[in-house]
Amino acid sequence: MGQEKTVKNRSSFPTTDWSVVLEAASSDPGRALAALEKLCGRYWYPIYAFVRQNGTEVHKAEDLTQGFFAFVLEHRAFEHVEPSKGRFRSFILASLNHYIFNERDQAQCQKRGGGHRIISFDECSAEEMYLHEAADRATPDIFFERRWAVTLVRRVLDRLREEFEKHGNSALFSGLKPYLTNEPEIGAQEALAKQLGMETGAVKVALHRARRKFGRLLRREVAHTVSSPEDVEGELRYLLAAIAE
Repeated sequence: MGQEKTVKNRSSFPTTDWSVVLEAASSDPGRALAALEKLCGRYWYPIYAFVRQNGTEVHKAEDLTQGFFAFVLEHRAFEHVEPSKGRFRSFILASLNHYIFNERDQAQCQKRGGGHRIISFDECSAEEMYLHEAADRATPDIFFERRWAVTLVRRVLDRLREEFEKHGNSALFSGLKPYLTNEPEIGAQEALAKQLGMETGAVKVALHRARRKFGRLLRREVAHTVSSPEDVEGELRYLLAAIAE
């Protein structure tokens, strides 16, 4: 009876990153791998950056990143996870810390990570991204939080850009993008209007609408990583504060 209740709860869980985690715990290898690949595609960089910030050299960092997801798949590490008990971000960080603590042996790292590639990413590009921000002396945990937040924001910006491009407004999006998360400097909107051949008032209206749309998309993205709607605003404030530090 208890097992039936668990299955029912899992099947009715909303489509969020938590539900993908539950799919990754599936006993069906195909479903589990597909779900894990989805998680990898979304969050491999914050995980890679965390490993590098721990002082791990480049090649071993790639192995550990691969190894973390391979370990999750091979050992069905998400099988007993309870989404109601926390934020997805915190769950991943705790799991990652636990994994790295138990993976000090390079031979194990090579066995799990080097022998089982879960993530398809360019190591050179990953390292280039990391070196671009390597002057940040934050602790690995704080660095992870910042990269996680930036990853969510970038995903939202990509979606918003696609919407503008769909309506032939690529140049307008490029002009508005710097002001979606920052206030425009004095005269910036006038200069942008002149550059785009628009009225200043039209640019101001476009920015107002773009900001509202950006806010809605960001809240929706954050909602995918928490266990209840009541947690969205708190998580959003936390992540925005992490970026601002």
